Amino acid sequence: MRTARTALILTAALLPGLAWAHTEAGGHFSLFTGFAHPFLGADHLLAMLMVGLWAAQQQGWQRALPPLVFVGFMALGSGLAYLGLTLPALETGIALSVLALGLFAAFAVRLPALVSLMVIAGFAVLHGHAHGIELPLASSAAYLPGYLAATALLHGIGYAFASRLVPAQGRIARAAGGATAVTGLAWLVG
Repeated sequence: MRTARTALILTAALLPGLAWAHTEAGGHFSLFTGFAHPFLGADHLLAMLMVGLWAAQQQGWQRALPPLVFVGFMALGSGLAYLGLTLPALETGIALSVLALGLFAAFAVRLPALVSLMVIAGFAVLHGHAHGIELPLASSAAYLPGYLAATALLHGIGYAFASRLVPAQGRIARAAGGATAVTGLAWLVG
């Protein structure tokens, strides 16, 4: 009962009004603002944590794939946006990524490696694109490494949560995934 209550409180706290952090106040793009950005939007924060948590639920060498692929393809998505490519339904895709990653963690889903890589790469391009469209051409080159480093850190926190603090198959890790999935669903329908 306590786990369900915690999941409900987390879900309520992360409703749509807090989700989208795709603007930088004042247009100051630095290493610090790049690093801070993934922590300021619940959509990015939850997706990054779930990538790490889900990675910890995998076996063997496949544990390293989700975080590494995500960071690399997130950089690619930023580059595509920086070059002017637009992606339709970007925010819907990001909400869908939160829903899917939450479900993957809630049910400790194990996909074939190639499928896992394709799913993670697609979600990463969406998140990276959302960052990239915010960057003016004259922005600081330090912003990109800042938010990539924060993304990797959030993956590490999710991984540590699932693998070190709580058994990966444990109720708390699964409840965190479930709460994240419910939040993603709320963003999709909200």
